[in-house]
Amino acid sequence: MALVACPTASIGTVSRLDARAGVGAFPEPIVEGVHFCGFTAEASFGAWSYLVVRPERDGGNVLVDSPRFSTPLVRQIERLGGVSLMVLSHRDDIADHVKFAAHFDCRRVMHEADGAVRLGVEQVVTGRDPVGLDGELLCVPTPGHTRGHQVFLYRNKVLFTGDHLAWSPRRETLVAFREVCWDSWAEQTRSMEKLLAYEFEWVLPGHGRIHHAPPDVMREHLRRCVVSMKSNPL
Repeated sequence: MALVACPTASIGTVSRLDARAGVGAFPEPIVEGVHFCGFTAEASFGAWSYLVVRPERDGGNVLVDSPRFSTPLVRQIERLGGVSLMVLSHRDDIADHVKFAAHFDCRRVMHEADGAVRLGVEQVVTGRDPVGLDGELLCVPTPGHTRGHQVFLYRNKVLFTGDHLAWSPRRETLVAFREVCWDSWAEQTRSMEKLLAYEFEWVLPGHGRIHHAPPDVMREHLRRCVVSMKSNPL
């Protein structure tokens, strides 16, 4: 699985059979229809992407950020019902979004401040107000890491955080990555504080560790993160 997921194909194998063993493992289930796609892309700096599998009556499947366009992955996604919507958190993690959009004929969502119009994205988010994409999925603009960064809240339970927020095993709390804040740390701090208004129990990042905890515990971790960010302004 590590070999298949590696964005630079840097892992060697003893035989072809070893390489094939991990191909069918992705998308890998995480929780309630949410899967990790594997097949990370060098163009997205190895960022993680996710597939939400749900009935057509609820809006169909959602691809969160773009993995590498690889035939084994595409076939598995087809078996799971394809892709109806692709949501892009920010410009760093779009990888093969054009190929996925063309193959599955799906609508893409991205913020205008990260070049959505130039990239030909079908639904362009503007401003900083949350946008309900359907009855289960909310887009929340969170500028800071990039000017047009946004996160996605699914069923008030799963927060797809892109490069905005992740779990730190060393610090045992949620953290933001100050060293890779490309636009504004002050803006990212304000965006982080805005997320305190939402309830969620899973953080699924593009980079960093996944974490699960009850909503009240997750909110406390987020509050600590905000305090830490405010105490260390750029």
